[in-house]
Amino acid sequence: MLDPKLLRNQTEMVFQELARRGQDCNMNHYLDLERQRKALQVESETAQAELKAHSRQIARLKASGMELDSALHKADKLKSHLSELQKQLHTLQAQLEIFLLGLPNRPNASVPDGANEADNKEIRRWQQPPVFDFEPLDHVDLATRHSWLDMEAAAAIAGSRFMVLHGELAKLHRALIDYMVDLHVQQHGYREVYVPYIVNADTLTGTGQLPKFEDDLFKLHGDNNFYLIPTAEVPVSNLYKDTILEADQLPMRYVCHTPCFRSEAGAYGKDTRGLMRQHQFEKVELVQIVKSDDSWDALESLVSHAEAVLQSLELHYRVVVLCGGDLGFASAKTYDIEVWLPGENRYREISSCSNMLDFQARRMKTRVRNATNKTEYVHTLNGSGLAVGRTLLAVLENHQTADGSVAIPAALQPYMSGKTTIGVEQ
Repeated sequence: MLDPKLLRNQTEMVFQELARRGQDCNMNHYLDLERQRKALQVESETAQAELKAHSRQIARLKASGMELDSALHKADKLKSHLSELQKQLHTLQAQLEIFLLGLPNRPNASVPDGANEADNKEIRRWQQPPVFDFEPLDHVDLATRHSWLDMEAAAAIAGSRFMVLHGELAKLHRALIDYMVDLHVQQHGYREVYVPYIVNADTLTGTGQLPKFEDDLFKLHGDNNFYLIPTAEVPVSNLYKDTILEADQLPMRYVCHTPCFRSEAGAYGKDTRGLMRQHQFEKVELVQIVKSDDSWDALESLVSHAEAVLQSLELHYRVVVLCGGDLGFASAKTYDIEVWLPGENRYREISSCSNMLDFQARRMKTRVRNATNKTEYVHTLNGSGLAVGRTLLAVLENHQTADGSVAIPAALQPYMSGKTTIGVEQ
């Protein structure tokens, strides 16, 4: 959530910044709600002061033994009027709260202008795409060749946008998860955490998925207001909601592997082939909770940790900074890491690393006590370290050989029972 004081005091500046996202955030509606709120606030405070003054008058009348009926009748009218004003104010404040929850984060000044992903700016590349002396297969053809991937069984079990993996590919999928978690714990200083895969609406509101993006979520039927998590960012970032941390507890770094569940509302017809856009997929997520002065350095470190996975797996990639129009709802700045896929002859996003500043912390009410013993909101960051399914298909496509087998990167071999190749015809 944006800082309400900043929004009230520098309204035009804030909405000019939000306009860089290419969205009409309806400043006039906000100003109208604020005008109504201020007027009701003043009217309510005036009525309250009048009631207090009249109550003192009743006390004086009572002390002097004078008749009270008229004064008491007036007091009842004042109380009724005040109660009605407070109800109206409460309703208006709720409307204002819903409006504020629908406003995205302000893009940082370093975020480039632009309307969509075509306007994102490339920052750097690591190495070069592999060169093959044969026509490389995409991951679907390669996996199908070895009976590793069964989309028909997945469709029969659950429907479209699900997968069933078999044999060596299922093991490689599991190996990637274990390898990524170990790397981030052992080399990058993250603490592994296991969290629920089901969360309540308040938790999703804290990280910004609700109320605006409910259509992208899987909601469970029943008495409890439960949802399947779209990413581990949601439960992990909320570990300290409604909490005041001590300064020496920060920074915090968490790594968490979970399945992720997304309805992909509005995505039908896009990326329907293979493993690219699934309703259920695995991800190793990185979350950092830091002091406000440290979050920009933390973002750079977060990106480097995700990059380290790709480098160790010998996968060519590039890093881009997202433009205002492509920025996620809660993010002030995002770097996307895009891996090269020979089967598609293009780059595909495999990690998004974002600095949310205090946007999520305000919604979660997560604060830290500073050196002056005052509290301030923490800054939160998150990024994929990495999306497992996309890493799996990147390994398949980039390390395939002419005979259809797949060379296992050296870093993964200990997690593959020492195998250096999979898919070798027996």
